[in-house]
Amino acid sequence: MDVSKIKAIVFDCDGVMFDTAVANRKYYEEVLNEFNKPQLTDEQFTNIHMMTVKAAIEYLFSEMADISKVYDCLKNIGYHKFIEYMRMEKGFEKLLGLLKDNGYIIGIATNRTDTMENILKYFNLEKYFDIVMTAAKVKNPKPDPEQLLIIMEKFQLNPDELFFIGDSQYDGQAAERAKVRFAAFKNSDMKADFNVDSMDEIARILHINE
Repeated sequence: MDVSKIKAIVFDCDGVMFDTAVANRKYYEEVLNEFNKPQLTDEQFTNIHMMTVKAAIEYLFSEMADISKVYDCLKNIGYHKFIEYMRMEKGFEKLLGLLKDNGYIIGIATNRTDTMENILKYFNLEKYFDIVMTAAKVKNPKPDPEQLLIIMEKFQLNPDELFFIGDSQYDGQAAERAKVRFAAFKNSDMKADFNVDSMDEIARILHINE
């Protein structure tokens, strides 16, 4: 596949930029514990991994008619204390440097809401990104393509000029609907233009590996 037209590289956060499994599990299990609910099952965790916080809470507390108390609990708990449990993907910052050096637009499209800014600050990554799209900035989070469409509109890009790296069905569906190139990260079962397991593979696809 011809990648010479690609001008923008956009990353999902959880499962791509970072391994957030431990952090997210601790976060949601603290919320569940506050309401004396059992710990997450593997099936629940797989599902909430793709969701916005709002969708995850509605899913986990589906039996409650009024979940306002759960949202109050979320505000009290916060996410900041869980950021330390996130693990940056090996080679990610090196790839960001290579992308920057080669003139690519670099963005994020994530279903996180209000935590992305603090995460970038914590890991000192703010300087690399030209645009950060979160669920809080759109009417329709992934799998809707709105985040990707906004990025293309802002930078006047055609679909074949944007390359999106994600790891979930929501990411794949958003890419397909936006008609952009898509790499499935560490998810070999997903239908994608590329299936990759490392940041080095992305660099090789773009021919910017050292």
